[in-house]
Amino acid sequence: MPDAAPSFGIAGNAPILPNVAGIEKQQILAVAELAFDDPDVIALWYGETDISSPKFICDAAAKAMAEGDTFYSHKRGIPDLLASLATYTADLYDIEIEPNRFSLTASGMSAIMLCLQAIIGDGDNAIIVSPVWPNAQSAVRTLGGEPRYVTLTPGEHGFTLDLEKLKAASDDRTKVIFVNSPNNPTGWVMPGAQQKELLDFAREKGIWIIADEVYARMVYEGKAAPSFLQHAQPNDPLLVVNSFSKSWAMTGWRIGWIIHPPQIGELLGNLIEFNYSCVPPFLQRAAKVAIEEGEDFVKEMTDYCRRGRDIVTQRLPNLPRIKNFAAPEASFYAFFQIEDGEDTLATAQDIVRKVKVGIAPGTAFGPGAEGWYRLCFAQKPERIAEAMDRLETYLKG
Repeated sequence: MPDAAPSFGIAGNAPILPNVAGIEKQQILAVAELAFDDPDVIALWYGETDISSPKFICDAAAKAMAEGDTFYSHKRGIPDLLASLATYTADLYDIEIEPNRFSLTASGMSAIMLCLQAIIGDGDNAIIVSPVWPNAQSAVRTLGGEPRYVTLTPGEHGFTLDLEKLKAASDDRTKVIFVNSPNNPTGWVMPGAQQKELLDFAREKGIWIIADEVYARMVYEGKAAPSFLQHAQPNDPLLVVNSFSKSWAMTGWRIGWIIHPPQIGELLGNLIEFNYSCVPPFLQRAAKVAIEEGEDFVKEMTDYCRRGRDIVTQRLPNLPRIKNFAAPEASFYAFFQIEDGEDTLATAQDIVRKVKVGIAPGTAFGPGAEGWYRLCFAQKPERIAEAMDRLETYLKG
């Protein structure tokens, strides 16, 4: 007999599903809530820049609202925005791709959730390359699935993935492989040859790949990170998730998209209708402007993060007790270990209390991150430099 559903003391013992009730508080929040409103804290715990969304994107949203574009919209996105996303993606990766393979979502996270809703059920498992952003693994559990982790291997020059280990982790209950590349929190980038090999494996086994490519433009060599799309046919079991949040400094807008086989567009449209109906049309108009006119800003954003990366790369390895740090290939995070800091949540909380620097505990990111910490360097260079000074004070004891 299954465990009784928790009631949380609600009158009449009205139950909550165990797989929902069992979700733990995100450990990043457990650090942030200690000092979220403290203006003296240098908050490097969340994955966002301190740059506001650019004016030309905000103006486009305001203009659309002023013109009355405030009604229900197409479930999967306005056709001209989907066409712009198709052109952008085709140009970025030198591939042919049709607008009917795109569906707009209310954030990158909702894109991941929609994909999992279509794939994962009770008793299924999802192979997740870890360390990884915690929300993806929680979403699998919410739907009654089992996360099955394959951990990246740290090395002198960064992280690597043992693809044979990943293949061996699959069985007849494996429905999806989740790969975040460029990776949050490690900055690892999956090589194109590995992407092709894994896609061949997924095609052979009938397993979906969800490729979280939200940080595709946050690279420090080249225009974009390798994409699974460069090796895929339209009907391959591949769902590529992306977002406007990072490269266009639009974290609060909550707009993302999925690239999928054309055959499941209607299915995803139905899930969108059941979850949130549509993305607000005035935000879609602004997103279209971001895609079509925002390339200069994307380059500026990457250069801004590069300056933070340079400071962290120069300073962090020379701080007392810091070990196992390698400059990230991509994304805007530094991932590192602290000697005698294996209890990462307690140490991160101690750091924010004593020197007012907010960093994320590695254990928030799943197996393979024990004893590690993440900080976001997508902020003003002087703030990053000050954060390094404060961390040095703390680490000296």
